[in-house]
Amino acid sequence: MKPCRECSKEVSESAPICPHCGAPKPAKEKWDGYGWEYKSKMTFFGIPLLHISFKYSKNRTPVVAKGIIAIGQFGIGVVNISQLGIGFFSLGQITIAYYALAQIAFANSLMAQVGVFVESGVGQAVWKLSELLG
Repeated sequence: MKPCRECSKEVSESAPICPHCGAPKPAKEKWDGYGWEYKSKMTFFGIPLLHISFKYSKNRTPVVAKGIIAIGQFGIGVVNISQLGIGFFSLGQITIAYYALAQIAFANSLMAQVGVFVESGVGQAVWKLSELLG
C-alpha cells in the first residue's frame, strides 16, 4: 500500500484508479498520461530531431509528435510518419504534405488511394487541384 499522490489516502500499488478520489495510477509519484513518448535530446532551433508519440495526456487528448522527424498517431514534422499528419514528406493514412504517400492526401506530389495534388499524383482516385477549381 502507498499513499495516493492526489488525496494521500492509502491505495494498492497496482490500483488503476484511486477508490477515494478517482486519480489514475494513484500509487505513481508522477503521472502525465497514458501511452508512450520519446523526444531526442538533439534539437534544431528548439525542435527535437526525433519525436515519437503514442500517448494521451491526463485529460485524454492525444499528444502530437512534433519534430524534424515525427512519428505517432498524430504528427507534424519535416518527415512525418503518422495516421493523421502534416509534413514536407509524409507517409500516413490522412496527410497534407509537399510529397505524400498516403491513403488520403492533399499534396504537391502524391501517391494515394484518394487525393488532390498540385503538380503530380497517382492513385485510385486522384485529382489535380487546378482541374477541380476549373
